[in-house]
Amino acid sequence: MELFQLSRKSMADFLLSLKGEGRHSPKQILQQAWAAAHEKKGISTEAFLDTKMPAIFEKLLRADLQKIGFSINEIVALGNQIEFTHLSSTAVQNWVKRDVKDLIGSPQLGKKYSADQAAMLFIVEDLKATLDFDSIRKILALLFNDLDDRTDDLIGPIPFYSAYAAIFEKAHQHNSAEKSIYDQTEQCIKKEALKTMESFQDFTDHQKDIVSNILVTASLTVLSAYYKSLTKKYVTATLFLNG
Repeated sequence: MELFQLSRKSMADFLLSLKGEGRHSPKQILQQAWAAAHEKKGISTEAFLDTKMPAIFEKLLRADLQKIGFSINEIVALGNQIEFTHLSSTAVQNWVKRDVKDLIGSPQLGKKYSADQAAMLFIVEDLKATLDFDSIRKILALLFNDLDDRTDDLIGPIPFYSAYAAIFEKAHQHNSAEKSIYDQTEQCIKKEALKTMESFQDFTDHQKDIVSNILVTASLTVLSAYYKSLTKKYVTATLFLNG
């Protein structure tokens, strides 16, 4: 069975739709993501039947959007549907209890975490590929303020996640088209980050610099995670075929 995974951009859109925001419903986001992944293979009933729909997607599609919250296990299950992401419940428990406790805060929906808190944990997972927790706490504190009031954030967790996900996708496509990974990646990412900042008219130049630099940082860490995942695939294949 083929796994049904989402890009980071699609996951950001999915989280936004679970909040009742955005232009599409959660089901439409998943439909679009699946169709995009099968564009070259052909979209058919047979192709979908050969795809394993993760239980977490089925559960969230049945849920009441007014009451959606996430347990740690649900955040891990959802996060592991993101391409080249590997979360564990033990690790995330340690993050919320110790490593990024002051950044994430307590569950905001009874005993469950909000979609914004889930997005923040996905951001932490990306950043820890290249940064230590002290650095992660410091740079994200520049973006996210009051844990219980997202309106005072410089940029919200889901929009930030969506922004660097889009930059990564642009850079990744650029690499594939240009075949020039080493020389052009950084410039492409910086260009896309600056282009993203054009839509934030109310920011001061200093605020734009802060967000732009952190967007570049996050995009490069995702690119790093991609290559790390690709490396593991080759190692696994080599050991399996030649062990």
